[in-house]
Amino acid sequence: MKKITLPKLQNENLDEEIVKDSVFKKFFLEVYSLTIFTLHFFREVFKPPYEFNELMKQTFLIGYKSFPLVIITGFIIGLVLTIQSRPTLANFGAESWLPAMVAVSIIREIGPVITSLIFAGKVGSGIGAELASMNVTQQIDAMQVSDTNPFKYLVVTRVVAATFMLPVLVVFADMVGLLGSFVGVNLKGDVSLHLFFAQIFQSLDFNDLFPAFIKTFFFGFAIGLIGSYKGYYSNKGTEGVGKAANSSVVFASLMVFIIDMIAVQITSLYQN
Repeated sequence: MKKITLPKLQNENLDEEIVKDSVFKKFFLEVYSLTIFTLHFFREVFKPPYEFNELMKQTFLIGYKSFPLVIITGFIIGLVLTIQSRPTLANFGAESWLPAMVAVSIIREIGPVITSLIFAGKVGSGIGAELASMNVTQQIDAMQVSDTNPFKYLVVTRVVAATFMLPVLVVFADMVGLLGSFVGVNLKGDVSLHLFFAQIFQSLDFNDLFPAFIKTFFFGFAIGLIGSYKGYYSNKGTEGVGKAANSSVVFASLMVFIIDMIAVQITSLYQN
């Protein structure tokens, strides 16, 4: 007796359509939930009372605790970029352009983006795991019962601290990155510190500094908001803590690239 395969193919096509529908539905529900979460943040951030002490605590934990990792990363970026770029410029007889090229690359793009990715990996995952663990142990529910606004105390303070501390970390990372570039230049040359930074300042202008600095506020806001969202609404259970930390890093890193792409387009339109 011959087997009839048509119904099986129809079932397979139906299963694929169901999977696609569920993926799209989950994506749009996630976007909708994150939008509501963002609107809730803007509604609470300007409403008194203000959790100033908790904000200072989170500023210390998010900014100061991330400082050593950011500084080490910035120095290595400047050193490696200089060493890797020297042979290419030497082929064209343009080694004198090395400080200017590295400075523009670090300040415009590499410094803000790499520092934000490091920040997302450390701070974003930390916020997501911390709030998820509080959700698992029902500490958020306990705060609601005790007439405390957990959203303002837990979410608003962390998002504001991340928004304002990332630009500061990026500035220090850029400075240390330029020092690393100075070390890289002098590995096979002899350039004074004064001449090195004189070439850098001659190659930079306001259009290089201002857009790169402004977009770091959006990077910090996205990282803090996504980490808080993933942790605040995580599934209860120990498994939800790991998922919240992992998804916070992945989603926040993706948002850094998306925001950077938009910022570059806006900057190019403004300069043209």
